[in-house]
Amino acid sequence: MTAILDIELELITRAAARFPDAVVRDETDNNLLDELPTIQITQVPGGGDDGLRLARMLVDIDVYAASRGAAITLARQVHDWVTRELRGSTSDTAVIGRTSGLGLPAARPYENKALRRVGATYELFCRPVS
Repeated sequence: MTAILDIELELITRAAARFPDAVVRDETDNNLLDELPTIQITQVPGGGDDGLRLARMLVDIDVYAASRGAAITLARQVHDWVTRELRGSTSDTAVIGRTSGLGLPAARPYENKALRRVGATYELFCRPVS
């Protein structure tokens, strides 16, 4: 039976180490303007499992930065991290197999014009370390 893991916590922990100049979190708060750049990682409903071991997780990753250029640059770095570095990687708690972007990073609307948001949705196949 597939064992489900907390993919948000797994990715937040890994992203915080990989992007030390950014705040990495699962939710934004009222201090967002004071905590730029920010990377927000949120599991999206959906996905599935193979009934044996492997879970298919869908994750939204949004980047918030002071300018559009900075947001696009960091979102591209996050995209490369997910699709290249995370693929086939292992931590103390999870094994991440295949990864892919379900779309390229793109500007996403945000009501506060003092910052810019760029994001993408990713698909990750993973399992807990056994």
